[in-house]
Amino acid sequence: MTKPVWVLRSVIDAIHDMQLAQHGGASGVRDEGLLASALARPVNNHAHGETDLCTLAAAYAFGIVRNHPYVDGNKRTAFLAAYIFLRMNGLELVADEISATTVMLTLATGDSSEDEYAAWLRVNTKTL
Repeated sequence: MTKPVWVLRSVIDAIHDMQLAQHGGASGVRDEGLLASALARPVNNHAHGETDLCTLAAAYAFGIVRNHPYVDGNKRTAFLAAYIFLRMNGLELVADEISATTVMLTLATGDSSEDEYAAWLRVNTKTL
């Protein structure tokens, strides 16, 4: 497998800002270290041998939603980080909005795990 295309910090910040502009919420980064940690999570997983794109996408979402690095909009940003990562790497998320929202909420509350989110992504993606 070729090296994945990673989502840049500037793209994540733009996604976050766009979500706040569209749906409201307080702007700003709450903790730079937690954001850096969240964005490094999939890269580190890959460096340790992980090649499954859905697992790496789940690492983006899990890192952002659980670290809560932004003042507001973490769930929205987490979902879109995973979505963009998958698209950039040749996969399309095909889940309906209700299912996607529900699974992100369960990830955020700790009612589902990163591995469970990755499994959900596998079932709900197709090759572009």
